[in-house]
Amino acid sequence: MLACGILASLFLELESMDDSTTVRVVFDTNVLVAAVRSRQGASFRLISSIPAPEFQPCLSVGLYAEWQEVLTREENLPPGRTRENALGFVRYLASQSHLQEIHFLWRPFLPDANDDMVLELAFAADCRYIITHNVKDFHGSEQLGVVAISPREFLNVIEKKP
Repeated sequence: MLACGILASLFLELESMDDSTTVRVVFDTNVLVAAVRSRQGASFRLISSIPAPEFQPCLSVGLYAEWQEVLTREENLPPGRTRENALGFVRYLASQSHLQEIHFLWRPFLPDANDDMVLELAFAADCRYIITHNVKDFHGSEQLGVVAISPREFLNVIEKKP
């Protein structure tokens, strides 16, 4: 029920924005993993739409390092792809992202330090959303004005934008 209320308020917020407003977001690493593993889902649709007029990915040095480390693992390389292909993909995403420096840390806020890193970036970059497949891991982020949302839910939000 709470999730429905949050989504309803997000739709209303986006409806009030003009078309020139670009929403800042942070992509959790699991969204990139899902996008490279399958071309069928919402993760692939979002990542393959970059650059997109509706949203601006944000990135920190720490998250960039995590993306590199995770996406170059053998189990995350699509058939026929190499570590160098994965690094090229990460570099492309970085080139399309807003690089945000983080000058403060308030860890621990969430149970997982890697999730704290993502939340700190979202807060510092004034992002509205963290796009993740692990929404429950970011419970409490709303206190900082950041909503964790799945790729499918985020697609629904931006597709309803006037």
